[in-house]
Amino acid sequence: MPDQKPIPEQFNPDPWVRPNIRTLTPYHAARDDFHEGILLDANENSFGPAIPTEEPLHRYPDTRLDHLRRKWAEFRGIAMEQVFVGVGSDEAIDILMRVFCEPGNDEIVITPPTYGMYKVAARVNNVSVVEAGLTPEFELDARSVLSRVSPQTKLIMLCSPNNPTGNVLSQEQIRQVLDGFEGLVVMDEAYVDFSEHGSLCPLMEQYPNLVILQTLSKAFGLAAIRMGAALAHPAVIEWMMKVKAPYNVNRLTADTALAAFDHAGRMQENVQKILSERRRLVSGLSGHPDLETVFPSDANFVLMRFRNAEAWCHHLAARGVIVRYRGDQLHCKNTLRITVGTPAENDRLIEEFNNRGSLER
Repeated sequence: MPDQKPIPEQFNPDPWVRPNIRTLTPYHAARDDFHEGILLDANENSFGPAIPTEEPLHRYPDTRLDHLRRKWAEFRGIAMEQVFVGVGSDEAIDILMRVFCEPGNDEIVITPPTYGMYKVAARVNNVSVVEAGLTPEFELDARSVLSRVSPQTKLIMLCSPNNPTGNVLSQEQIRQVLDGFEGLVVMDEAYVDFSEHGSLCPLMEQYPNLVILQTLSKAFGLAAIRMGAALAHPAVIEWMMKVKAPYNVNRLTADTALAAFDHAGRMQENVQKILSERRRLVSGLSGHPDLETVFPSDANFVLMRFRNAEAWCHHLAARGVIVRYRGDQLHCKNTLRITVGTPAENDRLIEEFNNRGSLER
């Protein structure tokens, strides 16, 4: 595990926090105080769960999950106080907007093509969305991003490796955004463990306004438990902790997530298998008459441009092979996003393409 980096000092995000949040008195849950003893304080069912289980599911879970936060911090070489855990990274996205963005007034900047939940979460919170698109080569243009910033901009949302394109954004361009923006720069690293470039966690020492989103859904293969994290300066994390629901992560999810870090070696083995299959998948489709471009990927998927991508998407679905059409995204005309499957699944995909040949437009 990486060595722990020092926490940057002299950083105060309070002026960016919504006025009503600054005066918020957080809900004080019963389990904030006691976890053991004759627990008659939380209106739990003292006779236990109604299903056969040895787990104490009739008790509310831990509210702060410090044991899990500490484990995640050790894995990334940071302090426990820099970790927020929640229901996927989507909860962290929503809470960041609720803490820092005033509904009907503030805005975020996104860089399409990118993860669609940034815009959805903003709309739900009545926060304006300003777009500063990636270049046609899917590169980050820091000057373009900073040119879209206004006094109402509170968050800049970036994604690297980027979804749906798969590429890693230039660290030089990311640094320029961090240097040029006084608010929070949120970097979504959902696919970071597939990339040889690694996490940007070390940059948090230099840039206290950097927030990093991570998840156990991808490299750890635990999408079903819905577990994600925000890694940031402790002052940012404390504001998020004040706004979150008191029992936002259930006990079963927390226990599974905690065990995952004890099996990081298996995660890394699976990552290597996926990277090997990614190369084989690309090789197996190369030379297909309808394939025009294979975009570089540092993720567990590949974006490919076909002469008639939408027709291929429907054809494959009819054959029981499901891929994602991304042709409606900026610079992504006629593209399919294909997740790297198992060897048998990839064989089937390659077979479906090669058996059909070219599809008429």
